[in-house]
Amino acid sequence: MSPVRKAKAKKPAARKIAKKAAKKPAKKAAGKSTRKKSGKKPTKKTAPKPAPIRAKPAPDSDLLRRVRTSLEDDKAEDIVTINLDGRSSLCDAVVIASGRSSRHVMSIAEHLARRLKDEGYGTRPVNGAAQGDWVLVDAGDVIVHIFRPEVRDYYDLEGMWSVQ
Repeated sequence: MSPVRKAKAKKPAARKIAKKAAKKPAKKAAGKSTRKKSGKKPTKKTAPKPAPIRAKPAPDSDLLRRVRTSLEDDKAEDIVTINLDGRSSLCDAVVIASGRSSRHVMSIAEHLARRLKDEGYGTRPVNGAAQGDWVLVDAGDVIVHIFRPEVRDYYDLEGMWSVQ
């Protein structure tokens, strides 16, 4: 038989195989099946519902007491303590206070940082003291925000943490 005839003879067999493959349903790709090998339907796993966030009283720590005392001694106004224990991994509490002017805000922050250092809490970073609108004192487990009244109303941190 000539090579041309052999090639022609193989074509119909190839066509028959292609037709049979087209008639069979395509198998699903591995790992994408919805049933387990046991034949049981997979159960839908739901995440546990998170516990509702409740307003907890502020933690009564020595550090928090010292911060509040320092703010009261420097005549800070509208001192609010927000307990974040269990709500934030950043800190346990946030203290928000206001000063009457930019100079008063800067003075409150500088005195607070100095008192914490003198009481053995080490050097505390103070951010924003140059402008005096919003000064942040990071005391570790307690973060202190000291604002001018207009700036405090604008940013509304108490509202962000749902504190009335």
